Amino acid sequence: MTTLLFCNVRSFVLRLLGACLLATMNLGLATTAAAQGADADTSREVWAQLGESRWIADGRDDAPRKVYVFTDPNCPFCAKFWADARPWVDAGKVQLRHVIVGILTPTSAGRAAALLAASDPVAALAAHERAHAGPTQQALAAGGRPRPLGEAGVKPLFTVPAALKLQLDRNAMLMTAYGLQATPAVVWLDDKGQAQARQGIPDGALSTVLGPQ
Repeated sequence: MTTLLFCNVRSFVLRLLGACLLATMNLGLATTAAAQGADADTSREVWAQLGESRWIADGRDDAPRKVYVFTDPNCPFCAKFWADARPWVDAGKVQLRHVIVGILTPTSAGRAAALLAASDPVAALAAHERAHAGPTQQALAAGGRPRPLGEAGVKPLFTVPAALKLQLDRNAMLMTAYGLQATPAVVWLDDKGQAQARQGIPDGALSTVLGPQ
């Protein structure tokens, strides 16, 4: 069974990296600069791959703009972006699709798995981010750099089931294939339908990613 699982993952990685080669070149980016737009075929490929990843919806299904967000449950800047996006999400203009990864700290994978395993993942993610958004904003306002999130919010699973681990690994592989190395990292379609990516979301870039408020 272990050998079969490894082969399945390896096959997935090889297929993913091959399909994403252009996306990796076009969507690889520095932490503060938006990626160049991918061509139409690559954009469709990227969007299809993201749609098949394991994500948690945040916002209405009929929102006109969908934004995929690679989110680590221990990432303070993910909590900040969650809070900053509330005006767009609450107004029904944007649906965030949180592609959950567990890469930041030793408890990230357990917390990520707990979110995916929750009876209501949407509510669990909202409660988790809400618990940390305020302290993160306060730390930033005081001129400090927020640390990885504390014990409030979702409790990590002590043992991550194999199926959930596979889903988290696939999400992390997808993130790496796009040249994205830190959370939050976002992928969206611009007005021309081209896939764009950004690693880190400065306040001044919110309208670029989320559209007009």
